[in-house]
Amino acid sequence: MNILKHKLAFSWLIAVIVLAAAGATQIVSTADTDPGQLAEQQLSEDILDILGDEALKHALASVHVRTESGEEIFSYNGDTSVVPASGQKLLIGAAALDTLGPDYKFSTGVYTDGHQAGKVLHGNLYIKGYGDPTMLPEDYEKMASEIAAQGIKVIQGDLVADDTFFDDMRLSLDLSWFNQRRVTGAQVSALTVSPDEDYDAGSVIVEVYPGENQGDTTTVEVYPETDYITILNDVVTVEEGGSRAVDWGREHGNNNIFVSGTMPLDGPRWRNWIAVWEPTELAQDLFYQALKDNGVKVQGDLSLGETPENAEELIVRESIPLSELFIPFMKLSNNSIAEILAKTMGQEVYSEGSWDAGLTVVDEYLENAGLNTSAIQLRDGSGMSHLNKIPTKEMTRLLEYVKGEEWFDVFYDSLPVAGASDRMEGGTLRSRMGGTSADGNVHAKTGTVTSKTSLSGYATTKDDEEMIFSIIFNNYIGSHPKNLEDEIAVLLADFTYDMED
Repeated sequence: MNILKHKLAFSWLIAVIVLAAAGATQIVSTADTDPGQLAEQQLSEDILDILGDEALKHALASVHVRTESGEEIFSYNGDTSVVPASGQKLLIGAAALDTLGPDYKFSTGVYTDGHQAGKVLHGNLYIKGYGDPTMLPEDYEKMASEIAAQGIKVIQGDLVADDTFFDDMRLSLDLSWFNQRRVTGAQVSALTVSPDEDYDAGSVIVEVYPGENQGDTTTVEVYPETDYITILNDVVTVEEGGSRAVDWGREHGNNNIFVSGTMPLDGPRWRNWIAVWEPTELAQDLFYQALKDNGVKVQGDLSLGETPENAEELIVRESIPLSELFIPFMKLSNNSIAEILAKTMGQEVYSEGSWDAGLTVVDEYLENAGLNTSAIQLRDGSGMSHLNKIPTKEMTRLLEYVKGEEWFDVFYDSLPVAGASDRMEGGTLRSRMGGTSADGNVHAKTGTVTSKTSLSGYATTKDDEEMIFSIIFNNYIGSHPKNLEDEIAVLLADFTYDMED
């Protein structure tokens, strides 16, 4: 055992030199090193080996690891501010649970400034959104049927859509032109609609099916079905076994969605979620069509406006609580929910549903949590911005701090679980680290934007102790080095202080 200690101590001395040269912040004396320190030193060497991979040769790597008691055991560029990508949702999520609370519910209401006489509503009908990302097409249908059930058949006024709970800034400052058509860059409105229970608010699902014969134009379906979307279809059916290649896009400033390419006769459907232009008016159109389907005629115009303070409430629909919404939010890394939470915090705290106000709330929470906010830059809620910045040391500090919050179980349970095949459990980690000691063990938030990747969360060691870690790689060239994140997470899950194990 003495020979083993001397060998490990010598190897640690070499690692110390490497750490110092690489900008790592932790250097531990080798004098009178006990077995526990030796185990931590060996862990540090193993992580350094991974960080020496060729994939990170021109990249900026930052890794920080602390124990469940908060003790730092590894830091490599841990004080350097780096881009977390969707790791940003850890900051937004923690602040939202603290500010809004796990029981918080969004709402959508229908109001009128007029009066009902028989089957006629004399006045305008207002549909007002309070940021609910869980509104589905069938929810608008149900609200319309409830209007009809109140005996209203004619509305002698306008159908007014009210999205003033948020400001009218639809896209965050740094969102690229390319991403504005994608579901990950969907426009943010307080009155919106999601096509399914993943709650990708502000998007529609577009599906392409092959025609009956070779040379036929394909069939395109949009959900929810609406005249608000125009499909420009130039996808042609080709022979069985032919190429399945579909290009797509949405024209800037409108909802002309184009698809082009080829679809083989025996090919599976092509499916994609596409962001719409002005989701407020999509929600309004769905409600208008639902009213018509339920025999309610709107004699006035479809317009945008603000609900009068003295308007009469006719219907209010509430969402699931925030604690339940956190599952699709964090597991699936839902950008729409993230941005809606940011603006909602701004409205609830500062009566301003904007990114500026919402991110101020987040910054205040992080400061109260003891983070060095002078090293943190917040630009959006989702992590799409390449200008978001946080040191990994501050990320692990946050992950340690939230363990003491009364809502921590909601936060922890919402994190993706490595190797768990169910998408609402494994989330973005369901196909990673399977068959390793991290499988079913590591709970962590992923993050990916171009040339940036991150993984931050918790790993339970072989000693049944928890490690808190944050791994962020920036500015790599080529494919993302997520395999290196996984290798580090597996090391933590394999870690033990028993050197003979």
